[in-house]
Amino acid sequence: MANQEAQDAAAAGVSEEPGPLGEAWVARYGETPPVDVAEVDPFLTHRSVRDFSDRPVPRALVTALVAAAQSAATSSNLQTWSVVSVQDPVRRAEVARLCADQRQVRNAPWFFAFVADHHRLAHAASRVGEDALGLDYCEFYTMAVIDAALAAERMVCAAESLGLGICYIGALRNDAEGVKGLLNLPERVVGLFGLCLGWPDPNVANPIKPRLPQSSVWFEEEYDPLVGIGDYDDRMSRFYAEQGMKGDATWSMRSGRRVDEHHLTGREALLKFIQEQGFSRR
Repeated sequence: MANQEAQDAAAAGVSEEPGPLGEAWVARYGETPPVDVAEVDPFLTHRSVRDFSDRPVPRALVTALVAAAQSAATSSNLQTWSVVSVQDPVRRAEVARLCADQRQVRNAPWFFAFVADHHRLAHAASRVGEDALGLDYCEFYTMAVIDAALAAERMVCAAESLGLGICYIGALRNDAEGVKGLLNLPERVVGLFGLCLGWPDPNVANPIKPRLPQSSVWFEEEYDPLVGIGDYDDRMSRFYAEQGMKGDATWSMRSGRRVDEHHLTGREALLKFIQEQGFSRR
């Protein structure tokens, strides 16, 4: 069994042993790590995978990964999320079309749509005579989003520990109404994000993307409103250039454009749709 696992990992382009923490740390922060914690290495080496091999991912393995997702923390054990897998080629092509026609959505061995789900809970409450009117409040929508994100990331960590690759798809929110129709989502269910999963194509490199310095995201005791981003613009410009992108545009420039009112790609209608679906009415 151990030999087969080693062969599977090698076929997926994954080493049995974690790589040096220093390499992943340098890729993230542009400097050597202040401490050697090799056990953390697998988490630092996460990257988005958009090219997959044709090696199948067995349903039995996916069943275990969904179990990992369900083992994530969930507020008050309400479990206000669900996941819809889409494998039929015709339906997958339609999902891809709704998600900006991204190739990984079309080609990944498995595709999952994670959804905020109050439908199941409202139904369970009604069966025992509870009105569940609290679900109309923004708090419970927020709870569902957090639950879904925690579940997905637990699933991702389990998958990556086995050598699988993943890519989150925020474009599932580009056409919320279209996703609702395709996935037959009832009232009190909203699509949040997609997840592509499969064995990475060993012939395609997937670089580790730099992150903001820890001093920009980790505050001790209280938030610092004057915090900067250090050398992050310079590091990201080098990364863009290495990836054949326009290195003259900094992270600040790209991010500023991404959050203007002209780059919502259909998501400007989300609030109305979310409320019509029974979320955040109060």
